[in-house]
Amino acid sequence: MKKLGLIVNPVAGMGGRVGLKGTDGLRILEKARKLGAKPVSENRTIEALKKLESLKDSIELITYPHQMGEKAAVDCGFFPKIIGSIPDLQTTAKDTQNAAKDMRDLKVDLLLFTGGDGTARDIYIAVGESMVVLGIPAGVKIHSAVYACNPARAGELAALYLEDKAKTIQETEVMDIDERDYRRGRLSAKLYGYLRIPFERRYVQRMKAGSGATERYYQEAIASSIVDDMSDEYLYIIGPGTTTWAAMERLNLDSSLLGVDLVYKKRLVGKDLNESELLKKIKGKKAKLIITPIGGQGYLLGRGNQQISPEVIRQVGKDNIIIIATKNKINSLQGRPLLVDTGDRASDELLDDYFKVITGYREAIVYKVTY
Repeated sequence: MKKLGLIVNPVAGMGGRVGLKGTDGLRILEKARKLGAKPVSENRTIEALKKLESLKDSIELITYPHQMGEKAAVDCGFFPKIIGSIPDLQTTAKDTQNAAKDMRDLKVDLLLFTGGDGTARDIYIAVGESMVVLGIPAGVKIHSAVYACNPARAGELAALYLEDKAKTIQETEVMDIDERDYRRGRLSAKLYGYLRIPFERRYVQRMKAGSGATERYYQEAIASSIVDDMSDEYLYIIGPGTTTWAAMERLNLDSSLLGVDLVYKKRLVGKDLNESELLKKIKGKKAKLIITPIGGQGYLLGRGNQQISPEVIRQVGKDNIIIIATKNKINSLQGRPLLVDTGDRASDELLDDYFKVITGYREAIVYKVTY
């Protein structure tokens, strides 16, 4: 009987919709809660485990107590083996590391873990490349390549691996950033090491890639096209990224490179907004959403811009979404589609379509978006 280990970081992703860009540290976590942040990792774990339901009787699921895995497993109908303990109700990075070490000592065949880059880093610190792991994405910032494209894909790939149908193992990067710098609008990711994951190209995400110096010309051309087409009838939600930032520079506005801003009549009316602030400002008004994919990964929504929630998307409307990307960024995808992972299946299905992507001044292509 194969052994499946499960570790859930219960606070992963809580900072996303409230605009805090992460939940590393107790102070930031408390701030997220005061802003109304809700846990997201348990539901995303359940979404993954549902893809493993057919293996309930042929695998042993081993996990940590309560919100670190037990609750999600039981909710999916598993009868997990519970190991370890959580000294305090508030889990820490040390709990994740201890759980990973315990899973390694029990020789689990695959360790599934739910979280973001900080969680991946904790797993790496604990076990390095000594075991096969796979991440269920739930964090705000996910630069690492150890995660599946979305929770459902994580469950599907885990099932294939446990059934010996996915046999390729690949060393993939564990990246993380300094959240304090990230909140100040400075982004610099650091490579911490590698984890071994089951590899099937269509199931796993790639590592985030930064924009090169040659991108600047193309970003400015896109910015000119966007600004020239702006209408005074609409509010414009501007997502994070260097390509969208170029449009804000063109408008000579003090934008937040890594946050979500709001523009009306070419003036800044909201900077670094969270989900509730966005919804309040666009309620009953016509709005457009300008977003750009993450380089290398191709994610449009669900990675670093969770403030643009399913409810925000519904209020804006599918037809008012404007996608911008340089030709180099599109070419780097090598034909792979752009991706969304909003945390809401109905929203993901709504966006599963072909969209116009602005790639230059008065230049555009039609490109596939999926989940």
